[in-house]
Amino acid sequence: MNMAQTRKPLEPRTRRGLMERLKQDGAQDAGTLAEALGVSAMAVRQHLYALEGEGLVTFEEEARPVGRPAKLWRLTPAADRFFPDGHAELTLNLLAALRETFGEDGVEKLLAARTAEQIAAYRRRVKASDPLKARLEALAKIRTEEGYMAAVKHDGGKGRDGFQLVENHCPVCAAARTCQGLCASELEVFRSVLGPDVTVERSDHILAGARRCAYRVTESDD
Repeated sequence: MNMAQTRKPLEPRTRRGLMERLKQDGAQDAGTLAEALGVSAMAVRQHLYALEGEGLVTFEEEARPVGRPAKLWRLTPAADRFFPDGHAELTLNLLAALRETFGEDGVEKLLAARTAEQIAAYRRRVKASDPLKARLEALAKIRTEEGYMAAVKHDGGKGRDGFQLVENHCPVCAAARTCQGLCASELEVFRSVLGPDVTVERSDHILAGARRCAYRVTESDD
């Protein structure tokens, strides 16, 4: 009897927690994951090897000053199906039909209408009078509800104090690959909602090969 046959059933919550931590924070070793989830490193490794067998995670070895190299685990593209996809297939079919029927002008008009609706909806929940951090946290809450797994982090880089709005998942990624205007409209939405006193720049982009999308947000000088 091999080891896989003698293992106890895996705890679904730990499995899901592992995948969410890897999605949010990127590659990590088993010890770091175990500490974050409050379980033993042995239990984490059992889950990781099971997920590896399903093709959902993989690892790279990282040299350490002492001892053997550490295994840094990360999700594979196959794991995307466990996170919100924004009805990708339906969206792609609708975009194709729209483009075929009304041409690029029709797609642009649809994006403009969607952008205007997003700005109006977000402004109802993001108070323009609040400090920048509070505005960003309200925006991140909205985006998380929509499936983007968003978070706000302090960012003191580039010589100016500011924040990062990080989105660890893109539920419309498939559509964005065929309609670049979706990504451009996101920047327009963020800039409009956060206000004229704020500068928003995209620093990481999933479509450019990054693990996540991230935006550097600072208060303007004037």
